[in-house]
Amino acid sequence: MDCYIEIIKDILITHNLSQEKLAKILGVNQTTVGQWILGKKKPSYDSIYALYKHFGITPNEIFGID
Repeated sequence: MDCYIEIIKDILITHNLSQEKLAKILGVNQTTVGQWILGKKKPSYDSIYALYKHFGITPNEIFGID
């Protein structure tokens, strides 16, 4: 499983967010967040930047790079 899937799931749980609320924070639609969680899509550069800006998660963490 890709690291970003677990990170997004963790954000939802840790911050008590719905997919809809996370989507609003990141400027994407709820379907996009759902596709990330299912592994059908990977976050775009803008979404990765928004994850970093709002939650302090680096791109390396998102993609499991040491």
